[in-house]
Amino acid sequence: MATVCWPYFDPEYENFSNRMNPPRVSVDNSSCHDCTLIKVDSVNKPGILLEVVQILTDLDFIITKAYISSDGGWFMDVFHVTDQQGKKITDSKTIDFIEKALGPKGQSTEGVKNWPSKRVGVHSVGDHTAVELIGRDRPGLLSEISAVLANLHFNVVAAEVWTHNRRIACVLYVNDATNRAVDDPNRLSLMEEQLNNILRGCEDDEKVARTSFSMGFTHMDRRLHQMLFADRDYESSGVTTDVDCPPSFRPKITIERCEEKGYSVVSVRCKDRAKLMFDIVCTLTDMQYVVFHATISSDGPYASQEYFIRHMDGCTLDTEGEKERVIKCIEAAIRRRVSEAGSEP
Repeated sequence: MATVCWPYFDPEYENFSNRMNPPRVSVDNSSCHDCTLIKVDSVNKPGILLEVVQILTDLDFIITKAYISSDGGWFMDVFHVTDQQGKKITDSKTIDFIEKALGPKGQSTEGVKNWPSKRVGVHSVGDHTAVELIGRDRPGLLSEISAVLANLHFNVVAAEVWTHNRRIACVLYVNDATNRAVDDPNRLSLMEEQLNNILRGCEDDEKVARTSFSMGFTHMDRRLHQMLFADRDYESSGVTTDVDCPPSFRPKITIERCEEKGYSVVSVRCKDRAKLMFDIVCTLTDMQYVVFHATISSDGPYASQEYFIRHMDGCTLDTEGEKERVIKCIEAAIRRRVSEAGSEP
């Protein structure tokens, strides 16, 4: 029997390029009179665009323009950003954080560790337990959930709730009366049972609603997107109704093919808002699409965004079914933050 010989790959080779060419980050306040330019040059890697956009979004920056290119082995992008008041980023501590968070990971990151972030954790994070809920939305639901937790002597330390197409996704941070994370399996099981009863109502179907404890570290907003995406909220007829979505707000999304370079080009024009780019990039990433180039700009109250993408397997969007699904998912991602005011009457 012939011996099969496999080529040898040094396990450190993948990190070698990063060590030889560490990320370069510059914060430029002189090139533009009304915004700060943040430039990132780095070795390309899966998910790097989402990582950068996520950090800028968590700092509550407004991204007015962006130019992204990641063909080949290098990732280069430029972001035009302001703070929430429309001013340049001049605070030295914030600039230092940006350079450390986006720069070489080997340098000191003490400031990064202490910066507030949105994360849900494994069974517990520090002195909090993270609980995920998803189910059918209805008036009074949050009050009932709060009453269950209060009766079980759990404190709600923080919570984030999204509702879309009559579905609700929620991540709660809770602890017990001693302000410690809850690790008693009996108490957690009882909490899960009672919350499921509230979420499901009269329907004894696990697909209608469920309670779970977070597995692994995930950015909270990204986790809420993932929960609703897995719940297939984008398939609801509510996505396309004129009552739920006025024409002035309805995103215009098209997908064309760039024959010359072999990309699918996703064009989005909609009402501009904070975190819009994060929501779109997050959704494309979780749908296993890679963004090779992108151009982002704001024109008054509207935003125009164009993404040149391929699936991770190198394929483009060739069928009408694939295109329709991506359009629905992006539209759902855009609307999740703003479609409903909440569960309470």
